[in-house]
Amino acid sequence: MQPINRMRTEFLSKSANESFARVVAASFAAQADPSIEVLADIRTAVSEAVTNAIIHGYGDEEGTVVLTCVLYPDLIEITVEDFGKGIEDVEQARTPLFTTRPDLERTGMGFTVMETFMDSLEVESKVGQGTRIRMTKHLKSR
Repeated sequence: MQPINRMRTEFLSKSANESFARVVAASFAAQADPSIEVLADIRTAVSEAVTNAIIHGYGDEEGTVVLTCVLYPDLIEITVEDFGKGIEDVEQARTPLFTTRPDLERTGMGFTVMETFMDSLEVESKVGQGTRIRMTKHLKSR
């Protein structure tokens, strides 16, 4: 399937940039005229992915988060990537209620939320090199 549009942006791992990323991804997807519900799902999933990159990928350090969106006729592919700590055990991290930051009162539901609101979720991570989250969402009812 041939993409009809693509965008990539990067920003510092600051909490204030989470809302920026959420709005950018939803605005980009909006050109395909999806429903309000689909746009809300995209905003929620991107918010979780970017928050994970900031809090778990970088912690108290500052780094770069990259957001890439590729638009297809009926699908959007969204990738959120950090170059931080990485995840030691991806399967454990995807377990509901698991968190490495209980000190911040994190619920451990980030991956579960992403999976719930998107049609697919892939996580690639290497310790010391970072994490890439790739999500897809159909833009029209199937």
